[in-house]
Amino acid sequence: MQQGFIIMISTWVLAIVMLVAFVNGARNEDVIQRCANIQTSSSVVPLGSPVTATCVIRDDCLLVIGQAVHIEWRLGEQFIPSSPVDSESGRASEVVIPSFNHTRAFLTCCFQASPVQVVGGVEIRAGYPPEPPQNLSCQTNLTTPNTLTCSWDPGQQETHLLTKYFLHTGIRDSKENYTYKLPAGVHQYTIPRSDFVLFSEMEIYVEAVNELGEATSAPIILEPVSATKFDPPKILKVEAVPKRYGCLKLSWSLSQHQAWMHDYCLNLELRFKTADSSQWSEKPILVSWVKPTRPVDQCRLLHGTQYFAQIRVRYQQSPWSEWSSSQSGVTLESAPTGRLDSWTKLSGDHTHKQVNVHLFWKASKQFRSNSQNLSYIVSLQKLPGEKGKVCSTMGNHCTFQLPRKAKKVYLSAVNTAGKSSPTEVRIYIPKAHKAISDITAVPCNDRALLVQWKNLDISSLTGYVVAWRPLLKTDLSLTQFEIAERNKSSLIITGSFEPYKPYGISVYPRFKDGIGLPQTVTAYSRQKAPSMVPKIRIKKTWHSHIELTWDEIPLDQRNGIIQSYKVFSWYDKGPINVVNADPEERRVVLKDLKTMCLYEALMMVSTFGGSLNGSTVHFEIEPFDAVTAVMIVTVSGVGLSLLIIFIVMTCFSNHKRLKGHFWPIVPDPANSSIKKWTSESSEVWKINQCKIKWLQATSPVKDTRPAWDNDEPNPIYLSHLSFLDLPMKLSKQEDDLWLNSAEDTSDLGESICGSPFIPEYSGSNSNSVPYATVIFSGPCSSPPPKEPHVYLRSESTQPLLESEESFSPKCYQNMATDGIPREQCFFGPCHDFLAAEGADPVTLWDDFPFLRALAMNDTQND
Repeated sequence: MQQGFIIMISTWVLAIVMLVAFVNGARNEDVIQRCANIQTSSSVVPLGSPVTATCVIRDDCLLVIGQAVHIEWRLGEQFIPSSPVDSESGRASEVVIPSFNHTRAFLTCCFQASPVQVVGGVEIRAGYPPEPPQNLSCQTNLTTPNTLTCSWDPGQQETHLLTKYFLHTGIRDSKENYTYKLPAGVHQYTIPRSDFVLFSEMEIYVEAVNELGEATSAPIILEPVSATKFDPPKILKVEAVPKRYGCLKLSWSLSQHQAWMHDYCLNLELRFKTADSSQWSEKPILVSWVKPTRPVDQCRLLHGTQYFAQIRVRYQQSPWSEWSSSQSGVTLESAPTGRLDSWTKLSGDHTHKQVNVHLFWKASKQFRSNSQNLSYIVSLQKLPGEKGKVCSTMGNHCTFQLPRKAKKVYLSAVNTAGKSSPTEVRIYIPKAHKAISDITAVPCNDRALLVQWKNLDISSLTGYVVAWRPLLKTDLSLTQFEIAERNKSSLIITGSFEPYKPYGISVYPRFKDGIGLPQTVTAYSRQKAPSMVPKIRIKKTWHSHIELTWDEIPLDQRNGIIQSYKVFSWYDKGPINVVNADPEERRVVLKDLKTMCLYEALMMVSTFGGSLNGSTVHFEIEPFDAVTAVMIVTVSGVGLSLLIIFIVMTCFSNHKRLKGHFWPIVPDPANSSIKKWTSESSEVWKINQCKIKWLQATSPVKDTRPAWDNDEPNPIYLSHLSFLDLPMKLSKQEDDLWLNSAEDTSDLGESICGSPFIPEYSGSNSNSVPYATVIFSGPCSSPPPKEPHVYLRSESTQPLLESEESFSPKCYQNMATDGIPREQCFFGPCHDFLAAEGADPVTLWDDFPFLRALAMNDTQND
């Protein structure tokens, strides 16, 4: 309880110290007379300088009676080191602050107790001495009441101390001096009319004072009237000077408050601008020492042109008054001078007799209209007349038709005073020649665009035409153009470009004999986000894929060049998928989508100026849709059709081999013929002749039938005949085994003499079934054998003829050389046709066409 009471008392004492220091301005060493005396080197010091303070505690201080005292120092809330001072009571301490870096702080003296007791304190302030005031100036106001106002700058450095200013004036003629004390923080003062004389010189300066010093500005000497800023003058009338082209006369006066100075000479400045211009002349026209009662003439202006004029005045070197209000006047009219810049554009079918001509023009730098009412005439004749005139207008373009053979027209400007010299305009059929590429247009500011292009061929170029127009308007009068030289590849075009509106800019190459193909680009002076986003439509869906499309944004809603379309898609548990679409195609395909999931999608459209999001659409991919079914059926049908076509083609290409497998060829003895043996070479035929003759030589019976022609084979057809050469003599048992064997005998030997008729024959696997096989024991060149030939039965298991009647094969006989037939069976048993030895054979050659083919007469070569 007692400790809290002591803290309350200490806090109250410290508050009293601060209150006395701030409010009453008491001396610091007299504060808290009952406990301590504090002395400092100075309570106001330069910022950053050292500070020294001493604290002496009185013996009668109730807070320290009967206690040992240890003195401490605080600067604000921070303890600072101190040192004791020798004194009779031993209750004194001194502190030294090497650099005082606070603009204002409390230095308190305390003694150590619980808690710490404050026994005294002092406020120390720091700052800088004032700087001399700068830029002292005074201005006289001649309106009622007349005053003289002076102002100055306090300096760049802040003093952090209260600084007072005093304005001192002195009139040289009367030697009257005045001093004006200014309120704190005020850096200007208005001197009343009674303290100055308009036409007497005055000396004026400013003094700055604070607790660390004082400073004085440099004095100025002026005549109050020469420091007068007049009220804006008034233009009474602007009119053309009679018989003087390009001259205007201005009548003017001072304001009502300064009208009493009408007899004093003043300096005057004028500025002009034409009615169709937004900029005043760059440099005003100075007219010196002119009285308000005297009009001013200004020449060297354009003829027949409306001008707006403004003026301002001053006395000697006084400040200029504000500009007066504008007044207009028109110079005298004269005939137009100079030439016009023009550009022609042809349209329609150039093969017809008539072509449509769009002619645009504008004033060149040398052209002068010299009139307010100007019209233009386009004529086929050099001298304008009603007969050759094709167009008359007050605009800057004209559309007319000309014969296809017309080569030029004449353009003239006309006013009431006359007409200009005609400008010849050549008419050329456009050339299908591309000479420029890579055209770009970027904004420089809201009123200018930089157009750049690349030259492809400058050898025959004479220049370029850069034309532009607003794309949202169809009025041809809004088309503007500039002519560029042939060595240029860029041009800055200026005009009243509206922000967020599209402009079509075209660059045309100019040749000596025509204009080439243009390159066009769309440009904006400023862009922002589109005003709308097109609605997404679902065009097609198939398994895990979906195609989204949308319409093109209307031109007036784009607000810039479309840079990208981005489609965002997602479902509940999946990530967001972003797909960029081509701005020209306006379609996207979302792939790898999950079935039976509800997807959401939205589109963001972006320009260089910003982006805008559209509304969200929902869709779901079905597990099996109609499109997928149709595709599966279509693919399956196409695949099956291709397989069937392949099988059919294979069958047609191998029909003989397949037919041999399923339907073997059955030989017809009636239609067999050795004619089928016809060789592709004569050597093979000779070998076959050799074989046949050898058979005849070894036959026991000679054929008495007429001999066949050696060059003409038997006309009766055979299926085929094979010759086998046995490597050894067969025994009777082996022969019978051969004759009775039903197995394949095609491997018993190879055909001698290399028969070319069936080189691929391999027994039962052949395409045709052999009729019979003739076996030789040696080649055809060997001597005739003594044993008769052996005939093997056919390997065919099929009937020889397609007949419903079954029959047993008959015996064929070999005819012996003595005329007695030697029967030898090779198709079956011969018991039905056996005859006694020496009997006549009943079988005729006509019944055996196969053997008949072998029975050939000897030729003359035998």
